[in-house]
Amino acid sequence: MTRIDDTPPAWDERTQLTTFLDYARAGARAKCAGVSAENARKALLPGSPLMTLSGVINHLRWVEYYWFQVVFLGEEDHGPWTDEDPDREMRIAVDFPLAQLLDEYADQSARYRELVASAALEQRAERAVRDGLHVDLRWILLHLTEETARHNGHLDILREMLDGTTGS
Repeated sequence: MTRIDDTPPAWDERTQLTTFLDYARAGARAKCAGVSAENARKALLPGSPLMTLSGVINHLRWVEYYWFQVVFLGEEDHGPWTDEDPDREMRIAVDFPLAQLLDEYADQSARYRELVASAALEQRAERAVRDGLHVDLRWILLHLTEETARHNGHLDILREMLDGTTGS
């Protein structure tokens, strides 16, 4: 997959925020290009048995679900995690083909682009995140960009360990 450019087509705040989130999303997908099903499921870090390419992609997908649907829109949480297994989205990812996880992530990202386009950046989330704080959509976009970019670093390391590929 070819990464998109991080230069926004316009210089308003919304376009800049969404361009950087899309750039980070595209980077995550690009880091998985050409990876075999077997390699996508390999946990290479002894201290992090859930850290697989599949696990990170599924985590990113579900993190966006949580912030947009559960926190921002206030919907009921139907995520895969449980109190007993709070990282379940990473654990179950190895049960699905990487291509399916990437497609689901891309489809979901497209839906969230529409949501973001229809809401004001100042709009507060329906659910509080901590200490009764209701973050706004702007904060959620910034947080998701940070989260995705940080996990892109994990994907970089995993990919290099798997097959030596760098710079995707």
